[in-house]
Amino acid sequence: MAIIAIINQKGGTGKTTTAINLGSALSSLGKKILLIDLDPQANLTYAFGISALNGSIVEVLQGKKTLQAILVKREGLFIAPASISLADIEVSLVNKIGRERVLKDHLKEIRDYDYVFIDSPPSLSVLTINALNAAQEVLIPLEMEILSLQGLAQLLDTINEVQQVLNKGLKVKGIIPSMYDARRRLSNEVLKETEKKFKEKIFKTVIRENVKIAEAPSFAKSVLAYAPSSHGAEDYRALAKEFIKEETPRYANRR
Repeated sequence: MAIIAIINQKGGTGKTTTAINLGSALSSLGKKILLIDLDPQANLTYAFGISALNGSIVEVLQGKKTLQAILVKREGLFIAPASISLADIEVSLVNKIGRERVLKDHLKEIRDYDYVFIDSPPSLSVLTINALNAAQEVLIPLEMEILSLQGLAQLLDTINEVQQVLNKGLKVKGIIPSMYDARRRLSNEVLKETEKKFKEKIFKTVIRENVKIAEAPSFAKSVLAYAPSSHGAEDYRALAKEFIKEETPRYANRR
């Protein structure tokens, strides 16, 4: 079982979109997927039209419910929903002993998934540190904008610090070029610069700008379910195949 944190300290870079659509694409390839919404904005939860009234990751972190008890199934995916109360939990965790490993401890009860994706907050918070401490690898969606590229170095420094202090086995799985528009000169320049600086870390699959990706959450669906023939669905299917190709040797003996 591979536990992967999807992270970027900048908002609007496609973390939730990546979790939903990569998860859905991997599920369509026969993989058993768990998505954990660890963002107080609960965008992943909203994007699937899920109500957290029957329990959320908040109750799990409080020790009131098991992770298995709160799971909701959508499109073949298992989802641990969030609620806005997660912001209050984040504050309470600050003074808790062992606060960096609360999520990791609860994930010990989960065993039979191929991939667990943690949708992290767009900030360096206690919840983000929990995600990084629980994960084996990190996925970084990178918007094709200059400010996103500038912030990438800072993000990699944060990951390196977590490696040294909390999670020595943590690795960067890869950078996913997102929101790419071939018509824009800036998109091409940022992509080339990213490939130049992080050649070994960047995925070959590029997620193109596509209105269907943006529309899908309004219908509580992934882009693969909402518009299966769209460029967005095509790109995430390609990313899933590349993802599996890269992961299979690494995790073959870890389940």
